[in-house]
Amino acid sequence: MTAEEMWEAYRLINPHIGDEVDAWQFGAEPDVLADLVLRGEKTATASVYDEYLVSGEILPKVGERSVILDSSGQAVCVIETKKVTIEPFYQVSAAHAFKEGEGDKSLDYWRRVHEDLFSKWLTELGLAFSIDSRVVLEEFEVVYPLS
Repeated sequence: MTAEEMWEAYRLINPHIGDEVDAWQFGAEPDVLADLVLRGEKTATASVYDEYLVSGEILPKVGERSVILDSSGQAVCVIETKKVTIEPFYQVSAAHAFKEGEGDKSLDYWRRVHEDLFSKWLTELGLAFSIDSRVVLEEFEVVYPLS
């Protein structure tokens, strides 16, 4: 199913959502992470704030809905953003790491994986990662399909 097809199916039960489709996939392991979202184990994600500054992309907002895609660009589900905060990397909590649902769900695992990932992404932008790098923390819930 394409993002547009899933959006249209979701509009049948939520006609007020509008026509514009925001569709994206998780940057690392899109299939694994989309599956965690569908199973309810992943209810949060994180990105590097400086990427938004460089790209000019708008930060996520509470109430926004997005179609999550797998690695082949097929729609997996629709999520709604419930909370967005910006914090230094070193202040990300164990609770947030658990909500991301990855690995053993520990803060140590989250820090190790995300430091590697954020370092790579920032290097590609000509920037350097530090523990003070700001991180955009987003919490969400699946709104379609409902289990």
